[in-house]
Amino acid sequence: MNYKTVAVTTEQYDEIINTMRNGFTGGRANVRIATALVLEANLGLRISDICALRLADIKKDGDRYRLDIIEQKTEKRRTFTVPLELYNYIKIYALENGRKPKDKIFPITERAVQKHLAAVCDYLGLEGISTHSFRKFYATKVYTNNGYDIALVCHLLQHSSPAVSQRYISMEPKRVEDAIQKQLCLI
Repeated sequence: MNYKTVAVTTEQYDEIINTMRNGFTGGRANVRIATALVLEANLGLRISDICALRLADIKKDGDRYRLDIIEQKTEKRRTFTVPLELYNYIKIYALENGRKPKDKIFPITERAVQKHLAAVCDYLGLEGISTHSFRKFYATKVYTNNGYDIALVCHLLQHSSPAVSQRYISMEPKRVEDAIQKQLCLI
């Protein structure tokens, strides 16, 4: 079997997160894992980096917040702005769950997240979805919401080339789509 992880759609994202938060027949609610996946979908980090994330990794920089981490998989430094709404979401979650700034926000393993996600997807009848689907969701949203700028996606995900990002989000570049549309000559 050729298992290919796909990006979740907005509808699937909503359905998965809501099911995790509320529980389902044969599975209890898990707000921690739902929140970890929300962060993956909004920061574009791998689940390994989300599981290692600490509130202290997000620093106030003037009138904004910045996340400064070393990615576990690539060992590359990644520094970027965290929108205020997302920072507040993370901070409220950490406070409600008794997490101190230097504590891991999510004291869970990648495997625990994957296992719970698989159970939810099985319950919902969704295939080809893994934790990485939420990073792909982020990439796809950045791509479509920013003028189909594959170079921007490449930069944000720290891919080695735009070709890697293109395969990653499994979408044709906008200029190819436009070229196909413009060449139509129907009678």
